Amino acid sequence: MTTPLQVTARLRDPVVSDDHIRGPADAPVTVVEYGDFQCQFCGAAYPNLHELLRQRADTVRLVYRYFPIANMHPYAEGAAETAEAAGVRGKFWEMHDWLYEHQDQLDPVHLSLGVEQLGLPPDELNAEVEGRAHADRVRRDFVGGIRSGVNGTPTLFVNEVRHEGGYDLPDLLAAVDAAANG
Repeated sequence: MTTPLQVTARLRDPVVSDDHIRGPADAPVTVVEYGDFQCQFCGAAYPNLHELLRQRADTVRLVYRYFPIANMHPYAEGAAETAEAAGVRGKFWEMHDWLYEHQDQLDPVHLSLGVEQLGLPPDELNAEVEGRAHADRVRRDFVGGIRSGVNGTPTLFVNEVRHEGGYDLPDLLAAVDAAANG
């Protein structure tokens, strides 16, 4: 009699300095999210991750990586490239938050309005997105996600181990607390 081989999915690409990181650099727990700005499940996880950072401010840092599922979400890639263009200008997290808070407005016209609301130059960002100036960065995150076994969004890794629980706040708090104490 044999037992099935159980493999724990692990983060293959370590967190590096040019990742988008929110929270203290020396936090004992790192949560890496592979997300898609147009994904409704990522949208549902967004306020919970935000609250997790608030409640565990000294314990957690959040790393966001792009995983746009373009065949299902036609605006996801453009939104990711827009977030990266904002990031180059020091406003990644502001754009990240705007995108999740306006998930129903990710078409190019509304996206330009959001860019403008954040005080960024819409013409410059639109030109960069149209010219695919940030496509390599988005692709790097996506390929890293594939290498780590990501097959849907949101996919979370807690201290480099894939989180198999839910993304509601109690599940996230439990996972972070277990990682911090383990």
